[in-house]
Amino acid sequence: MSGFDGGRVYVSYQGQEAPRDPIEDGPGLPDRDIVDGFKQFIQTYQIGTTRDVQERRLYADDLYEHRTHLHVDLKDVRAAAPKLADALEERPTDVLPLFEEAARKVLQDKMAADEEGNPADVPEVQILLYSSIPLAQSAAMSIRDLESSRVSKLVLLTGIITASSKPRHKATYLTVQCKTCRGTKRVACSDGMGGAYVPTYCDLADRRAPGGAAAEGCGQNPYVILPELSDFVDQQTLKLQEKPEDVPTGELPRTVMLVADRQNCGVVTPGTRVTITGIYSTFRGKAMDKGVTTLQQPYIRVVSVMQEAGDAHSRFKFTKEEIQQFEQFAKQDGLHEELFARIAPNIYGSDDIKKAVACLLFGGARKQLPDGTNRRGDINVLLLGDPSTAKSQFLKYVSRVAPIAVYTSGKGSSAAGLTATVVQDANSREFYLEGGAMVLADNGVVCIDEFDKMRPEDRVAIHEAMEQQTISIAKAGITTMLRSRTSVLAAANPPSGRYDDLKTAQENIDLQSTILSRFDLIFIVKDTREHDMAIAKHVLDNHRLGAAAAAAAGALGGGAGPAGAGDDKGGEAADVEFLKRYIHYCRSQCSPRLNEEASKRLAAFYVEIRNEARSQADANDSDTPPVPITVRQLEAVVRISESLAKMGLQPVATLEHVNRAIELFTKSTMDAVKSGLTQGELGGEQQLGHARRLEERIKRRLHIGAFMTTRRLLDEMVALGEPESLVHRVLLALSASGDINLTRERTMVSRVR
Repeated sequence: MSGFDGGRVYVSYQGQEAPRDPIEDGPGLPDRDIVDGFKQFIQTYQIGTTRDVQERRLYADDLYEHRTHLHVDLKDVRAAAPKLADALEERPTDVLPLFEEAARKVLQDKMAADEEGNPADVPEVQILLYSSIPLAQSAAMSIRDLESSRVSKLVLLTGIITASSKPRHKATYLTVQCKTCRGTKRVACSDGMGGAYVPTYCDLADRRAPGGAAAEGCGQNPYVILPELSDFVDQQTLKLQEKPEDVPTGELPRTVMLVADRQNCGVVTPGTRVTITGIYSTFRGKAMDKGVTTLQQPYIRVVSVMQEAGDAHSRFKFTKEEIQQFEQFAKQDGLHEELFARIAPNIYGSDDIKKAVACLLFGGARKQLPDGTNRRGDINVLLLGDPSTAKSQFLKYVSRVAPIAVYTSGKGSSAAGLTATVVQDANSREFYLEGGAMVLADNGVVCIDEFDKMRPEDRVAIHEAMEQQTISIAKAGITTMLRSRTSVLAAANPPSGRYDDLKTAQENIDLQSTILSRFDLIFIVKDTREHDMAIAKHVLDNHRLGAAAAAAAGALGGGAGPAGAGDDKGGEAADVEFLKRYIHYCRSQCSPRLNEEASKRLAAFYVEIRNEARSQADANDSDTPPVPITVRQLEAVVRISESLAKMGLQPVATLEHVNRAIELFTKSTMDAVKSGLTQGELGGEQQLGHARRLEERIKRRLHIGAFMTTRRLLDEMVALGEPESLVHRVLLALSASGDINLTRERTMVSRVR
């Protein structure tokens, strides 16, 4: 009987029917009246005039079609029978089984009238109750608002599924048999995390002794469970977490455990955004067995699960006035310049990066090919360059404006934290999936700062998520695939900390080509002196206006800051809110495609940049360019063109959009390919002769089998008058030829031959 009676407190009615009190809170109706009321609702309620249903009885017809379950909107129940709706909200544990009993009777009457099968074999019906409007007692729908006063009542919550267990089999009725007299009886099991109470003595043959002692014939604990004659349903444990955008600043997101059974089992995976209707319940976990018995663990018994349909932006509702405003905004002249100007207005300059961020926020068009293969529409952007060039500020801005965003740092992120992991439940000891940042940001943006500080094995883990937009898991007997339809905005520094113009592109961009090819746009961000005065003035203005706004907000009495300080802050907040909602509307309503003229221009451009990259590699005396130019880069320009068309709500990406996309791609990724010095710029034959002499000097200093730190060797060569950049390149050449080995991330050098 292990597992059915462990760690629980139970009440047994010893074969008698458990007394069911009338519903005193609210309607005060007896059970029979409640069942009759629900039967009448199912058979007679018609949907409103907003849909053409003629004389179709909505819930009755749905019940005849599905047989085993029925979706019911609590709003409809309230419109037809307010007392029944109040009863469902206040006493769902008692009333919901009566609703299911009423549905089963309606189905039984229908089968009997149609002479279809045996009415006695009518299946159990599950009522999947949801509410299209907030419940009367819980309008906030937040995990943080779950209080003890809501225990045993209906609640409505939204959040993200972060973990899911494997489906298990939960007993609803146990058949037990006495080992001595062979009599059998049925024992009801509690719903949710509840168990079953098996009597400690046999009462089947009236062997109960006076005073409650067991009769001599059957003895103590005579019952054994017969699994083959018991009834089971599927049950699954889930974890619901607050949405990142709903978590107050500086606080951890809260979670609550969900228990789903029957039709609700196995319908969601980690990363899915859902609205849960359920019963707020408690149980006493195994971890509390040694503690105080009055301490209970809360959980939600799931009544229905509603996934957010399609794109995440569908959860936003737009009024007719808003839609008209968006369409007028999309038709204005200079639309793109207006949108680019609204991107990160507190950052001076960086116009091309702002264009790229705008394209990332709007995104391209997802496509499904005839063979079922998917093509991503999300745009990935990499910012690589000097410190103090506003890279992190761009990431912070996107995390505020994007509909769904997760911000993380590469140094503190592991492969499991970015993708998914398999963890073991402390109570049941079974394994379940828990999604990471790339899963939680499905249909959104992942901002990764300090991308270069990530361990190489952790960066490899996101390869699949960035291109195929899935995460495959095969751990602890769990083999599955999670969706990760996200854009990635990453910021990184060169290996030396700053971008060195005296080094080649390969030396400055110390990332593998496999990860670089997955970025649609790569920007080399340099801290130049051209705009120092303008940048200084812009930064000081931001500090001055920010301090003035804070002073105005904190002033008491009639005190206020400089004129316009509060207005600027309010205007900026309004711009951000308008931009966020406009992005939501464009992504949900528009999915552009290229026309034929634009496709021809893109084909010619792809051939051109391939030849250019090959020439650049030849100039660097290398087989491959530092930033690979592949078919992925062609698809990148396609996505950028589609995002530019989407900004104007245009169904077709034209030649104008393609030319803008090519210009942006040329100023970002192609400039990164050409960045740094090339071997041809190092002085031709004279430079090659110098390099050969330096090779001989290094070999004389480092005999075969010897090793030393790279830093020490560099210092010795520089002390002899050799340029440090040339020493770096000679060491790389010797390593490529196999004469030396560079180990420990190129910090140690050893002579091989």
